[in-house]
Amino acid sequence: MQENKMGVMPVGKLIVTMSWPAILSMMVQAFYNVVDSFFVSRIGTDALAAVTYVFPFQFLMIAVGVGTGVGINSLISRRLGAKRFEEANMAASHGYRLAFFSWIPFLIIGLFLSGPLMKFMTDTSYIVKNGEIYLSIIMICSVMVFVQLSTEKILQATGNMIIPMLCGLVGGIVNIVLDPLLIFGMGPFPELGVSGAAVATVIGQALSLCLGQYVLFGKKHPVTVKFRGWKWDWSIVRDIYAVGGPAILMQGLGSILQFSMNLILGSFTETAVAVMGIYGRLQSFIFMPVIGLNQGVLPIMGYNFGAQNRQRFLETYKKGFALAFCIMFLGFLVFQMFTEPLIRIFNAENDQELLSIGVPAFKAISWCFMPASFGIMTSSVFQASGHGFLSLWGSLIRQFAGILPLALFFARFMGLHMVWYSFSLAEILGTLYFALVFYYMYRKEYRRLGIEPDERF
Repeated sequence: MQENKMGVMPVGKLIVTMSWPAILSMMVQAFYNVVDSFFVSRIGTDALAAVTYVFPFQFLMIAVGVGTGVGINSLISRRLGAKRFEEANMAASHGYRLAFFSWIPFLIIGLFLSGPLMKFMTDTSYIVKNGEIYLSIIMICSVMVFVQLSTEKILQATGNMIIPMLCGLVGGIVNIVLDPLLIFGMGPFPELGVSGAAVATVIGQALSLCLGQYVLFGKKHPVTVKFRGWKWDWSIVRDIYAVGGPAILMQGLGSILQFSMNLILGSFTETAVAVMGIYGRLQSFIFMPVIGLNQGVLPIMGYNFGAQNRQRFLETYKKGFALAFCIMFLGFLVFQMFTEPLIRIFNAENDQELLSIGVPAFKAISWCFMPASFGIMTSSVFQASGHGFLSLWGSLIRQFAGILPLALFFARFMGLHMVWYSFSLAEILGTLYFALVFYYMYRKEYRRLGIEPDERF
């Protein structure tokens, strides 16, 4: 069998080759998020707040899908690197089926819990009504998200980054086109308001899913999702979630954090919640390219870890971090220098409160960008080497020993203007943790790659 490019291509060129499709796909998704919120903001600040209240549950859904996908990606790439091809097929086959099991809890939320959850977060009737409809649509139809994410991670683990990119482009572009048509009722389309944004999202996901399934089952790949001669193996599920489980918890903690921050900010004013929603959309233009870069380097590191190639494993990490830091630094400059123009994009009503709260908020939070690049890329090293719980602990420390306690303290004793600084201050804890643990893992395991065989492979 021809040698996989992840084991032979020059690392710098390989990172670019593997990452640019994911980065482009992530940028389209970021653009969609901004466009979606932009059109919703044309309805009003309360409409934007309604979508922002729903965001933690969407984030949790993505956390489960992406986290499971990270586990699938890591296991397949390590097995391919170790030349254990049948085990890579079994990992893909199990991972594909896990997508359907992941959907069940979110189906229940969509059918029975959307209303109670919105009423728990706010008592503003407009926000409750529109948020409930939006949440129900997204949750009930989320099976398409889970299946597509598993499909993309299976393909990415083999080094195929183009098809996942195209899937993301199709879904994002369709969503962007349909948003204004369904929100405002243009031409033959009905005027659905806030719920139109959810319907546009679901239609985009459906088309993305169709393309992904056509490629996964209609074309040849280094791994195969099996339906015949296959039986359930709990040891493979365990191996997937040894990395995927911590990844789910790690990203799921972000959902809990967002939920908690919405409650804290809502205790001051609904406008502060809207500011958080605007920030979340705009910062995705900075973080999404880094996440796309991470998607490119993860299978490279996983493959070379499985192949016991220390030099390529560590070189990928170093060059990936350098690129991530540069992206984050540019993002920091943009958020510091163009704060007010960024907020005005979503300020159709010329709401002065939105500006007075948003400008200092953006300047305070964006200080977290540069240290976050180190945490993201170091976390991917742990995931690629099968140590997902090390990444999880980093998120726990940053969010629940850092952001949330600081936000609660500032909210109680120092006011809203200080709450925003909790994000940046918490990154100091995260950076210290990831630096110390990486040093420990390097001395314990990474420097020995290719010298002392690891029996797990």
